[in-house]
Amino acid sequence: MTETLLDEGYDGSRPARTFLRLYRPHRGRLTVAAVAFALKHSPVWVMPVLTADVIDIVVEHRPLSELWLAAGLMAVFIVQNLPVSVLYYRQLSYAVRTVETNLRMALCRRLQELSIGYHRRMSAGVLQAKIVRDVENVVETTRQTFDMGMAAVTTLVGAIVLTALRVPQFLPVFFLAVPASALLVVTMRRRMTSRNATFRTEIERMSARVSEMTHLVPITRAHALEDRELDRIGFTLTGVRAAGIRLDIVNGRFGALAWITLQLLSVGCLVGAAWVAWTGRFGVSAGDVVMLSSYFVALTGAVTALMSLAPIVTKGLESVRSMGEVLTEPDLERNEGKAALMGVEGRLTFDEVTYAYPEAPGAPAVHRFNLEVAAGETLALVGASGSGKSTILNMVIGFMRPQSGRVLVDGQDMAELDLRSYRRHIAVVPQESLLFEGSVRDNVTYGRPDVSDSALRSALRDANALSFVEEMGGLDAIIGERGGRLSGGQRQRIAIARALVRDPRVLVLDEATSALDAESERLVQEALARLMHGRTTLVVAHRLSTIRGADRIAVLDSGALVEVGSHAQLVAAGGAYAMLERLGTGAVPAQS
Repeated sequence: MTETLLDEGYDGSRPARTFLRLYRPHRGRLTVAAVAFALKHSPVWVMPVLTADVIDIVVEHRPLSELWLAAGLMAVFIVQNLPVSVLYYRQLSYAVRTVETNLRMALCRRLQELSIGYHRRMSAGVLQAKIVRDVENVVETTRQTFDMGMAAVTTLVGAIVLTALRVPQFLPVFFLAVPASALLVVTMRRRMTSRNATFRTEIERMSARVSEMTHLVPITRAHALEDRELDRIGFTLTGVRAAGIRLDIVNGRFGALAWITLQLLSVGCLVGAAWVAWTGRFGVSAGDVVMLSSYFVALTGAVTALMSLAPIVTKGLESVRSMGEVLTEPDLERNEGKAALMGVEGRLTFDEVTYAYPEAPGAPAVHRFNLEVAAGETLALVGASGSGKSTILNMVIGFMRPQSGRVLVDGQDMAELDLRSYRRHIAVVPQESLLFEGSVRDNVTYGRPDVSDSALRSALRDANALSFVEEMGGLDAIIGERGGRLSGGQRQRIAIARALVRDPRVLVLDEATSALDAESERLVQEALARLMHGRTTLVVAHRLSTIRGADRIAVLDSGALVEVGSHAQLVAAGGAYAMLERLGTGAVPAQS
């Protein structure tokens, strides 16, 4: 089902059609569920007829055998509710939960396929809401449509059919009263729309203010501005309260008017039926009076329920459209059908590479970049912020592709490779290590569950991490959410151990030591030296002390390669790198 959604196309612009197509494979189960619901709900529209018979038996002194028969039928219709309800919920739940699982799997699969550029443009919270909230909205829409919609429809059909069979002369009353009650509900909803819109606006404003307040807590606390911040949020909360009170009053007023109107219509129906029965017209009996009155209340309630479904269905369809923004997003990383790499030596070639970001098409981040990196060589990239260093690293990982030119791995164009096979041979150690809640073992062996404990300990030892891991409790020690129990240096060393167990041929180090204190940096640098040995390594760092030992250093300015060579060669050349060295700051300053 998941593949069907992606391959045949998920049309978010036609949410109703797409919603129905989601359940197409489950038509049989939904049909069984609908029949089962009609049976389990049958007492609602059958009991008034049987009640009318009981009353007529009493009033007309008919044989008691008819009373026992009516009682037996009542018992049968009531008791059948249990087994039929189980059948209904089993069939409906299977269909709904399968669609729920398939939708979430489709969204997760598409998120794995979408480009890194897309993920950087989109908020992680928005994407998470689509997987959690939007799918749940579709599920709830389905359930409530079945529960409320089927209840209303079966009540309407059953009541009208039985009335047509028993007292057909009364059908015109129903055909007038039911649309009248529907018109009342529609009118009410139109009147409440503006109040609901105002309240929703206030809620959104409050959510934004609360989010802002939580992010500002450190600054607020540091400057003793708690009272001022509470005044700001208090003003917003007061606005929400006022809008909520106005909405509640409007809802209460219209609720009371609706109740009064429907009750008066019900009384009118009851009195009218009683008058017809008293006068002896149309052969209406005392039991028929009770039946017609019951049906009238049920019919108006059913119409109200159908009208109440409108906002629920609208919400579900909006969620279908929202999920379509992800499921139909074309910015994908496509690997199917491309050549797979069975092994990597680590030779990298940049051939006239140019790349410009969509937001700045006229100012390329990398412009006609040419460079050959030998297998096993360590290349450091130096330059000011915005000079193109991170763009080159992203191209090496395959997150970005040149808009012109080529990036080659061992002589093969990356555009023609299945990047998944290539990435099995690379490792990345970023400035902020990405760890997840779990054990040390889980984080270090991520993607490599076959790593033995001895190999794992060896990787931790080489990463200068084994000692603090043993102090925490060993390989199964929990590191906390995002590695919250670890210091910055410890997190980096866990990330280095993760790279070591992968035994990569290409290594990318992106400011791996920039946020560390001197002692943590020393330990991480020792670990990195072991990790880099014999591997093709690309290093980005601001501290010149970090890159002096590189085989070659490439200096970039505004996306262009201005000079390349070893530390000694570049110092002797007296160019841009030598100027940085003479400054003696130990860091690469921003360049104009």
